[in-house]
Amino acid sequence: MSSRVTLSVFKADVGGYVGHGSVHPDMLHKAEETLKEAGKHLLIDFFVTNVGDDINLVLTHREGVDAEAIHALAWNTFLNCTEVAKSLKMYGAGQDLLSDAFSGNIKGMGPGIAEMEFEERPSEPIIVFMADKTEPGAWNFPLYKIFADPFNTIGLVIDPKMHSGFCFEVLDLFEDKSVTFSCPEELYDLLVFLGAPNRFVVKSVFTKNNEIAAVSSTQKLNQMAGRYVGKDDPVLIVRCQSGLPAVGEVLEPFANPHLVSGWMRGSHHGPIIPVSQKQAIPTRFDGPPRVIAMGFQLSSGRLIGPQDLFADVAFDRAREKALEIADYMRQLGPFEPHRLPLDEMEYTTMPQVMERLKDRFK
Repeated sequence: MSSRVTLSVFKADVGGYVGHGSVHPDMLHKAEETLKEAGKHLLIDFFVTNVGDDINLVLTHREGVDAEAIHALAWNTFLNCTEVAKSLKMYGAGQDLLSDAFSGNIKGMGPGIAEMEFEERPSEPIIVFMADKTEPGAWNFPLYKIFADPFNTIGLVIDPKMHSGFCFEVLDLFEDKSVTFSCPEELYDLLVFLGAPNRFVVKSVFTKNNEIAAVSSTQKLNQMAGRYVGKDDPVLIVRCQSGLPAVGEVLEPFANPHLVSGWMRGSHHGPIIPVSQKQAIPTRFDGPPRVIAMGFQLSSGRLIGPQDLFADVAFDRAREKALEIADYMRQLGPFEPHRLPLDEMEYTTMPQVMERLKDRFK
């Protein structure tokens, strides 16, 4: 068994309380109960939380990335939570579980996954970001700011260990191909792709010495299911300090809320609001989109924490700004750019309406 530690974060919406707003406490209790019992010989540690209607499982172990036993444990945990959701008649019970049978790996089956394996440093601060009512491309802007923008991350300028920059692995969600950009030398090429977050997303970030620095979930539910089943609600893991961006540099991009796609019925642009876990209950127009940041110190694989990093009053103005943006965007109703452009509406009623009216176009 490897001495390296693996950090695996799984997320799934297996039932909303009430509507799409939150997760019932009984479901979270069932997740903890399952991991404690079924994971006692597999896991070093675990943490369960939710953002909006998504259950998030943070697991540490030594089984490596893509380990069948770990993926099976997460899958069975979500199945057990689904049974609780059904018994309570929660909304959309089991909606992210797109298959009836586990086949060795949870990828492509609905839940979101972000995993990384590394040698634990003398001090290992990690932030797990979890979002609701948005998609994997929501991380493009903050990851660029964190790892490539010296106006955000002063360490790129003054830390000798960071001065050479980072490498970005970018995934084409439509073609399922990836390309790696070395920054800062390929920065402008990188931005060509990151500016199109519906198609191109940052899968991972590495140091120039090939040490993993960040990894995100890139599962796109609509493409897997062939219909609209809910937004992807991605997760992101970022390692901090000691040659990597400081905790404050990693959090800083969220002080200026950016626009993401998702929100109501996954069909609108809106600001992503940095909130505490207790504020992660989207209600207004089923939103707006929001993100929480759970900070941990790893200690021989144990999760020391979490610290609820966006509970800081320093993010109050970001929240105020996001709400002002939300007011403005909502005034536009069904008009773009609040509603997503047509090419992103293919899983809604739009194709059916076009088919019905095709003979009336002259």
